[in-house]
Amino acid sequence: MARIDYQNNKKLSMNWIMGGFIGAVFLICSSIFLLLYPFASTDKKTFFQGEHPILFNGKQEGNAIIEGNTLFVPLSFLKTNIDHSIVHDQKSNSVIITTRDKVVQMPTDSLTYYVNQKEVPLQLSPVITRNGEIFIALEPILSFYPIQFKTVPESNAVWIQRDGDKYENGRLTDKDINKEKLRLRTEASWRSPYTAEMAKGESITIEGEKGDFFLVRKVNGISGYIKKEYVHKEERVQISIKRQSSAFQMPKIDGPVQLTWEAVYSKNPDSSKIPTMEGVNVVSPTWFSLAANDGSVKNLASLEYSEWAHAKGYQVWGVFSNSFDPVLTYEAFKDFETRQAIIRQLLHFSQMYQLQGINFDIENVNQADGPLVTQFMREAAPYLHEAGLIVSMDITFSAGENNNWSSFYERPKLAEIVDYLIVMAYDEHTGSSSDAGSVASLPWVERNLKNLLTEVPNGKLILGVPLYARLWKEQTNTDGTVEVTAQALSMDKVKAWLTEKGLQPKYDEESGQNYAEYVAADENATYKIWIEDELSLKKRADLAETYDLAGIGTWSRLFGDSTAWTALNLNSDQAVTQK
Repeated sequence: MARIDYQNNKKLSMNWIMGGFIGAVFLICSSIFLLLYPFASTDKKTFFQGEHPILFNGKQEGNAIIEGNTLFVPLSFLKTNIDHSIVHDQKSNSVIITTRDKVVQMPTDSLTYYVNQKEVPLQLSPVITRNGEIFIALEPILSFYPIQFKTVPESNAVWIQRDGDKYENGRLTDKDINKEKLRLRTEASWRSPYTAEMAKGESITIEGEKGDFFLVRKVNGISGYIKKEYVHKEERVQISIKRQSSAFQMPKIDGPVQLTWEAVYSKNPDSSKIPTMEGVNVVSPTWFSLAANDGSVKNLASLEYSEWAHAKGYQVWGVFSNSFDPVLTYEAFKDFETRQAIIRQLLHFSQMYQLQGINFDIENVNQADGPLVTQFMREAAPYLHEAGLIVSMDITFSAGENNNWSSFYERPKLAEIVDYLIVMAYDEHTGSSSDAGSVASLPWVERNLKNLLTEVPNGKLILGVPLYARLWKEQTNTDGTVEVTAQALSMDKVKAWLTEKGLQPKYDEESGQNYAEYVAADENATYKIWIEDELSLKKRADLAETYDLAGIGTWSRLFGDSTAWTALNLNSDQAVTQK
């Protein structure tokens, strides 16, 4: 009996084990099935937050407000999504909008705004402040931007569309489908929460796709993902918004720009003594400079000089500088009113002295104030263009961070604003350098030019060329130290010095220039000079041709001789002609 009981017990235990194993497998499979099967989520997520949500680029971007019949949107929304250059000027408490041909000032809580200083009356202030946030009336600014808007039914959302936006119209299937499958999902999965219920045959817009799902939008502005199989595509739609802009007609220049700066420090040159400059078509005298932090401008201009230039066939682009004073620049450029004061004076001077352009020479500015310089140019260009003037600006090559002579320039932005940028491609070695070297070796110029052309289009870039060289003196003192000094020499003075010392320059492969050296035993010194002559200047003209630049500019007219103009003439048979 004991043996029989043992066998029965053993058989029962095996049955239990097998049953348990099968049950475990069933539970695991059930769990996997429940885990992987795409049961639709029943969680609903609110799509819009707050009153009058702004629908832009497929999602909510803040909220508008409505006062009376006027719709206002936050300044922060416009600056982030529509116009990065729009600013609020604290002193005048105004919003400033700039386009290629307009400067718009919209004072807060005023029934008037100004377009190029002309009053535009309104029934309601275009700029208001609510709860510490600035709002701008949307309708008055539509003419300045390629956007349109409409109010969406049911949700009261404001749908802002841009020129070029694309989507497709569509319609949901007419078949009887489980309502859970027709819900709009926050992600391309039935497991994600839903944002809205849909009805069969409902009209939609199709704005994107992901896997087996379309991203669609209801008429009320709420969007979400739905299976492609439930959607019928219809026509494609592309938003097209045209805004009128007055076309600026640039004063005609025969051939590429061939500019030379006229350095005017106290009085203008005797024009009767200025020799013929072959190829030159623009003279740019340094006539105007920032005088005070109220925006007043110092004027050294001469109508007689302009009349002489025009008789010679030259355009005149008057230079305005910031006096190379970083503190004065900040004080004058930080407020809209003083920027406008500068611009008004330049417009007045341009008429008085019959100018065809203004050349802006803004240098030695703190890096943090670079955006102020850019804003000044944004505001100046529309007025100057309206007056038929060419707008050019001088820049340097990039020379690293926290460099007052380089790092404040926002080169790509400036290239969008002005007609020409003139790169001052010299001072590789300045007069204060501790080591002797070329003013602008050819490899240094070309290397930096290539880098600059990644930021600035070649059709807007003019290559600045030096007509001077630096004569370096390396003097050994009694204590063994070497003192390095330099003086700038014009082309004529370089030739005179070479003749005086009886020197024959030799070609220097490293700089791409002719080079001379003189040992003065009586001074215990060595003189070195990298020469600007026909050889180096022709190479610079070749660079302008190779990179299809807009032209060349030379600093300065007084430093050059007759060989300079011949070597740099871009209209000669060896040089590029303007397209």
